[in-house]
Amino acid sequence: MTGIRSYRDLEVWKQGIVLAKGLYRATEKFPEHEKFGLTSQMRRASVSISSNIAEGHARGTPGEFQRFISIAMGSVAELETQIIISLEIGYFAEGTSQRLLEQLDRIGKMLRGLHLSLGKRIPRKP
Repeated sequence: MTGIRSYRDLEVWKQGIVLAKGLYRATEKFPEHEKFGLTSQMRRASVSISSNIAEGHARGTPGEFQRFISIAMGSVAELETQIIISLEIGYFAEGTSQRLLEQLDRIGKMLRGLHLSLGKRIPRKP
C-alpha cells in the first residue's frame, strides 16, 4: 500500500505515544473538577494522534491513510489550543506548556510531511 510495513515503524507514531504519556503525567496535577472537562479533552486529543495514524494505516489505501493523517493533524491543533488555555488559566507552568508545544510542533511537521508524501501516491482521476 504505502511501503510502510507497520505504523509502529513510523517515528511520528512513536512521538505521539511519547507525547500522550507526557500529557497524561502533566494533567495529573489538574484540579479534580477538571477530571471530566479539560483533562479528559486533552487526554483524548493526545491519544487520538497516534490512534489515527494506526487506524489510517490499517485501512490499507494511501487515500484512507492520508485522510486519517488529516484527522491526526486536527488533533494536534486541538491539543495545542487546550495547552494554551491550560497555561493561561494557570494549570500549566510555562516550562511544561513550552515542552508540550515543542513536541506538538515536531509531530505536526512530521504529519504534514507524511500527508504530502501520501498525496503523491494517490492515483489522480483523469
